[in-house]
Amino acid sequence: MDASRFAVLLLLASLCGCDAQRFRSLHRTLLLKSPPKPPGASLPPEQRFTQKLDHFNSSDARTWQQRYFVNDTNWQKKGGPVFLNIGGEGPADPAWLVADTEMMINAWKYGALAVMLEHRYYGDSHPTEDLSLPNMRYLSSRQALQDIVSLKAHITQQYGLTEENKWVAFGGSYSGALAAWLRLKHPDTVVGSVATSAPVLAKVDFSEYLEVVNASLATSEKGVTCVKNVANATHTLDPMLMDEDQWEHLSSLFHLKPPLKTMKDAHQLAQLLASNFMGIVQYDKDNFEFEGRKAVATIDSLCVMMCDKWRTPLESYVVVNDFFIREEHIPYLDASFEDEVAFLKRTEWAIAVGVRQWWYQTCTEFGYFQTTDSQNQPFGDMVPLSSFTDVCSLVFNTSTDAINKSIAQTNAYYGGKNIPKKTTNIVFPNGSIDPWHALGITQSISESLPAIYINGTAHCANMYPPSSDDPQGLTDARAEITKLVGMWLKT
Repeated sequence: MDASRFAVLLLLASLCGCDAQRFRSLHRTLLLKSPPKPPGASLPPEQRFTQKLDHFNSSDARTWQQRYFVNDTNWQKKGGPVFLNIGGEGPADPAWLVADTEMMINAWKYGALAVMLEHRYYGDSHPTEDLSLPNMRYLSSRQALQDIVSLKAHITQQYGLTEENKWVAFGGSYSGALAAWLRLKHPDTVVGSVATSAPVLAKVDFSEYLEVVNASLATSEKGVTCVKNVANATHTLDPMLMDEDQWEHLSSLFHLKPPLKTMKDAHQLAQLLASNFMGIVQYDKDNFEFEGRKAVATIDSLCVMMCDKWRTPLESYVVVNDFFIREEHIPYLDASFEDEVAFLKRTEWAIAVGVRQWWYQTCTEFGYFQTTDSQNQPFGDMVPLSSFTDVCSLVFNTSTDAINKSIAQTNAYYGGKNIPKKTTNIVFPNGSIDPWHALGITQSISESLPAIYINGTAHCANMYPPSSDDPQGLTDARAEITKLVGMWLKT
């Protein structure tokens, strides 16, 4: 099986910090891009503290060592605040504590102690011997929130903090939701939270994802024609995917190894081809320049490829796929559903890059399955919900009924988009281009629960270093967030 298909994406938390390879799995993650170490800067050393395995079982005394990082170089010890970067579904990268990221710019302004906590089960924070199913029962957002409460107690003792040292949480994507839920469920832990691109609504069938991709593609210079050509390409392709006699040809056309063998493989290929557009839209024009490189493509450049008048729409769809295969330096695509399941069943830490763990959380807490079940998108109808729920069943023995029940329980516990108005000091930045905004808060709930909807920006754009190319709306959003953080610290 081609492991590069499961490499961590650019990773979205995001968590608005991510790796350099695109995620080519059935399941679009939220991971962010990770900033590299700025020239001349030294990274904070890794630290560990003793964490409970199960916060909800008082008779279970088992513990493990959780990883965290601290940058105290600009901390105003007497009364200085603590800014917490909450880790998400990927390794904690201490570069986020030294680069000109949103949190660090605010940390330098307010003289804050900067802390980053790695999420249990991700990166090098291994609570259990392996990732076998019985051991994964301790992986949940609720356990992760309790980990943060314990971290605060540890940091308080380590640095001799008092109530005068106020905490503010920062997170993006999944960890943005954690930031919001931390303030909601543990309001004494932080005085405020910046919950960027936070999908606070759990949803099994996240068909809205591709609806936003559709709308975002339409913002390009060739928007109307681009969307039409994608739709025409999949209109031609979908009947071919349904026809076994076409599978050998399609396997050659899209560089598949092994070739298509089952209808589940055909569904998998349809999603992989759509993911060429999904990933670029999700991170469109986010500021990667500080990494010494530029994004391989933008919405505009994808649409240029899709709008060549000398090619049929399907031929252009093939050209787009060929482009990403070259850019990712992979010799072929693996669309085998059997291979996908086999990979996800592996339980050793050495092979894990967070994919099995994130699938587990989506199967047991969040859903977030990006299907083609909506008619308001151009990617056909070959990615049904069963493409995802079948994985949950085969890998984690989780039935569709159990998935639906667990997602309902998540929304009942956290409230989904119905954040109580009595809750205070959470700001919800979202970008109009980012498909994840469909599950987030895009309209202010109250004066103390504001939403900042940033037109023309993608996933977690405000969390990255500022750029001279930033639209005015993004610059204004960062300024508003800095102002809100200052107000929270005065409360």
